[in-house]
Amino acid sequence: MYKTVVDNTPLIKVNSAKHEANYSVNGSLMNPLEAFYAALAACAAVYAKKACKELGIPAAGIEIDCKPFSGPGGPLTLARFKSDVSFPEHFTAEQKAKILESIAHCAVKEIVIGGAAIEFQVAEV
Repeated sequence: MYKTVVDNTPLIKVNSAKHEANYSVNGSLMNPLEAFYAALAACAAVYAKKACKELGIPAAGIEIDCKPFSGPGGPLTLARFKSDVSFPEHFTAEQKAKILESIAHCAVKEIVIGGAAIEFQVAEV
């Protein structure tokens, strides 16, 4: 469960059972849309680390640069999300391929792809 209390400041605090995430509407912190893009990048890193662990190799030095591309509807439509992955020299072609395949199936991306089936509800309690 996630909860936020709206106030008159530009800060938005969202709490879960274990953590607090902070956002803003004035540019002093990420806004929720930027945090969504950051979550996609972080998910790529999680899956790169998992793949490296399965391969028995250190993940240190892998760089993942992500960039969202707007669709025809402007910045609120995500048409493409590009992840460019750079590897240190010691990674083999086979290791790179396995890591890239893992990144391609990150959970956040999979939710976005299947998102048409998501039902959002807003209700007064």
